[in-house]
Amino acid sequence: MELVERFLRYTAVDTQSSEESETVPSTSKQKNLAILLKREMEEMGLADVTMDDMGYVYATLPANTDRKIPTIGFISHMDTSPSTSGANVRPRIIPDYNGEEIVLNSSQGIVLSPSLFPELLAHKGEDLIVTDGTTLLGADDKAGIAEILTAVQYLQQHPEIIHGKIRIGFNPDEEIGMGAAHFNVDGFGCDFAYTVDGGEVGEMEFENFNAAKAVFRIKGLEVHPGYAKDKMINASAIAAELVGMFPADETPATTCGYEGFYHLIGLSGQVDSATATFIIRDHDRARFESRKAFAQSVADSINAKYGAGTVQAGISDQYYNMKEQIDKVPYVVDIACQAMEEAGIKAVKVPIRGGTDGAQLSFMGLPCPNLFAGGLNFHGPYEWIPVQSMEKAVKTIVGIARICAGRNW
Repeated sequence: MELVERFLRYTAVDTQSSEESETVPSTSKQKNLAILLKREMEEMGLADVTMDDMGYVYATLPANTDRKIPTIGFISHMDTSPSTSGANVRPRIIPDYNGEEIVLNSSQGIVLSPSLFPELLAHKGEDLIVTDGTTLLGADDKAGIAEILTAVQYLQQHPEIIHGKIRIGFNPDEEIGMGAAHFNVDGFGCDFAYTVDGGEVGEMEFENFNAAKAVFRIKGLEVHPGYAKDKMINASAIAAELVGMFPADETPATTCGYEGFYHLIGLSGQVDSATATFIIRDHDRARFESRKAFAQSVADSINAKYGAGTVQAGISDQYYNMKEQIDKVPYVVDIACQAMEEAGIKAVKVPIRGGTDGAQLSFMGLPCPNLFAGGLNFHGPYEWIPVQSMEKAVKTIVGIARICAGRNW
């Protein structure tokens, strides 16, 4: 099956991005997949196939009608999460899944179990692609890439399906929040687009967190512990105190749905210096601003206690809730929901507890909600995806192209 073969071919390429890098892309190995995709799209006969020096790849499926139809785009990212290795991925297909535990790695005792991941049971009888328990799979978002190209190939093979001009974009560094930073929106030339980067079948996402990053840099004073009374300022101890000032019931582990949070993602230090890094998230813009103000107030309190300059707080916005932009063009969501319905899929409008490139692209002038790609348990060795879910994503993409062409614009 071409869809599965494509996906497995892409997972074999290590494209893990890096938050520590200052280059674009953040890891040069992402360009290996970019080069492969450029070659494949050229072999497919697509037009305007380009790859820029930052690893962004673009292509065009020309319209097969003279009707005036909006140009639509489909976008996926090439990188995989920095949190788990994406090297030497060894995927395995579990045919006709029976609902029992799946031993991913017997030597390490790594088991994919429905007792921990009950969503497995919703896919009994389907063919699941899993890892060997030592790496992530890469369905986020190589499944999206495979689905887009398979849908485009289907449209090429079925000229009776009328469609307008379709643009394709594959970008690096989504997992570190930089995927849209250098995306050529003007050159892409679309009226609207869809990222194919969601999870379970039917997910239609056009609401996401407002997001900020807060970095607290703490300055201490190291003195010989034998002579430290009334002199030493232990930066690591202050960092622990600072962390304790954040509400324990407003973390990712204690919230869901539209509930926001503070998430400690890094803590390091010695006596003379320490750093605590948080991400701040909330769907509501006003609450988001309040959370940032609270984070600043924590630093202010520490400085009031230990002296001015003890803590420097760097709080910077990362992205905003795309709903502000998508509400201006509701038909973009309606078209996708209709395509799912006609493919026998129940559309489920869910808020993203995170962000996508589409959020930033929407504020860059390209309305861009997010479609399901079908994978689950992203960013770790328990990641898996049903083949049937990927096939439904392909049908949805084809349906969007067809429905868009059939509307009166």
